[in-house]
Order: sequence, then structure tokens, then C-alpha cells
Amino acid sequence: MVTAFYSHPICIDHEPGPYHPENSGRLQAIETALAAPAFEALAWTEAPKTDPEVIHLLHDPAYVEMILNAVPEEGYKALDPDTFMSPASGEAALRAVGGICAAVDQVVTGGVVNAFCALRPPGHHAEQAQAMGFCLFNNVAIGARHAQIQHGLGKIAVVDFDVHHGNGTQHMFENDASLFYASSHQFPAYPGTGAANETGIGNIVNVPLGPGTGSAPFRAAYSDHILPALRNFSPDLLMISAGFDAHIRDPLCQLDVMTEDFAWVTEELLNVAEDSCGGRVVSTLEGGYDYEALAECAAVHVTEMMAR
Repeated sequence: MVTAFYSHPICIDHEPGPYHPENSGRLQAIETALAAPAFEALAWTEAPKTDPEVIHLLHDPAYVEMILNAVPEEGYKALDPDTFMSPASGEAALRAVGGICAAVDQVVTGGVVNAFCALRPPGHHAEQAQAMGFCLFNNVAIGARHAQIQHGLGKIAVVDFDVHHGNGTQHMFENDASLFYASSHQFPAYPGTGAANETGIGNIVNVPLGPGTGSAPFRAAYSDHILPALRNFSPDLLMISAGFDAHIRDPLCQLDVMTEDFAWVTEELLNVAEDSCGGRVVSTLEGGYDYEALAECAAVHVTEMMAR
């Protein structure tokens, strides 16, 4: 079976301003890495634009309208101290949502076995009516609800190994027993959520990790907590918020995770997906701000996906 790779040039054109860590070089590094001969079988696909009504599945319509109307004709528009828009940001955000929904469609209908979406702006910090943490719309959460509404799937799981807790995804899921969210992340750190006692209605698993954690405790977070809970939930589709900023070389946090740990956690998540949902997995890029580390980690992540 084939692994799909979703991206779009407009997602490179989304620029949050000079010296911003969430910049176009991130996607360029990933696309360069995945253009290597080892990835020749990867099915490159342009992400389509979504209809704003799809975003209304989880975001307030007035908020969606505000974001799309805030796109500047030139220069930059600040939404908060960290989150900026440029002239390409509106279309990029629509394609980030559209790409993950198209990936869900392709995986669920059996066109591909799994998919990786290298799209930006990222999404897991976006709240129902608030942009934050470089995120405009919560791409992965919208994709999960799309899978339920469009394809009739019952249970969707999102596992998030970004170094920052996905506050937006958790808040959108925490009162819905058909949705599951699990996260390993540095704590305390931005955005300040993700304590172990934040469990929703039993459908949220948070494993906060201290600075300097390293490989063994990171893997234990999955072996001892997240993977058993995910197996018990037994999703019909697994989605991954694939942030690679827990890497030891990333400048924004200090979890000290290695490239091979991302290969390991990807393999373990794929194993659960094979047992619970026929291997159906949609992964989407979140963080990762050291270009070399990001390229390495995306490459091992996709290598594991292509091996299925």
C-alpha cells in the first residue's frame, strides 16, 4: 500500500515575519528530505482548499470569518505576540484544513494506507475562537470531526508528541467520549496546560515531562501510559499531531529526545493502529524548529509509515 504526502506551495508562502521560528524553511527542509530516492514511492499530493463551513465543525463561524477577513494585503498582521498572518496566510490555513480532510478521505476509503500532511500554519494550539501559538485553525481536530461526519466513523484518537501541549485539541475533545487525546510534552512550558490530572471524561491522557527528560522517560510515557490507553480506546482512525520540537537540537524546549525516538514512537503508534483500525493513520505536522533535526525526524517518521 501507498503512503500519501500532502503539502502545497502556498503553505511555504505563509510568512509570520523575520526571525520567527515557525517559518517557511521548515517545510522546505522537509520537502528536500522527502525528495531523496528512498522516498520515491511516496504519493505527493497538493492539499485542496477547504470550504470555511468545514472549519465551522469545531470553530465559531464568527471567529473563522474574523481570521479570513484579517488577512493583510501586504506586510504582517499580529493576532497575538506569537501569531502572525501575511498575504498568503488565509489560503494556507484553508489548505492546511483541506489537506488533512483530504488525507482522511483517502485513508478511510482505502486509497492509501496512511498519510503525512506537511502543512502550515500548524493547528493544535488553536482554540474554538482564539488563534495562539502560531496556529489559526485546529487542523487535526477538524480532520477528526470530518472523519466522523463525512465517513461515519465512531471513535477517533489523536496522539500528540509535540513538545508543547495541544491545549486547543484537548479542549475541543475533553467532553466528547467519541474522541481521545493523548499528549507527551514538556511541563511546565507554553501554553501551561497538560497536567496529568487533566483527564476530560476519561478520554484525555497527559504525560508531562520535565526539562532534560531524554529518551528513556519519553519512551516510558508511551509504553506505560499512552499506548495502553490508546489500545483500550481502540479508535477507528488514528491521527498524529507530529511535532518534532522535543528533539535534543530544537531551540524552543529542552526534552532532549533523539531522532531514533521519533522512529520508535511512530512504529509503536502504527502497531496500535494496525490492531485497532486496519492501520488507518493520518499524521500532520505541528512543531519542530531546527531545520536539520526536523528533516531527520520527518524522514524517519515517513519511513516508518511507508514500511506498512
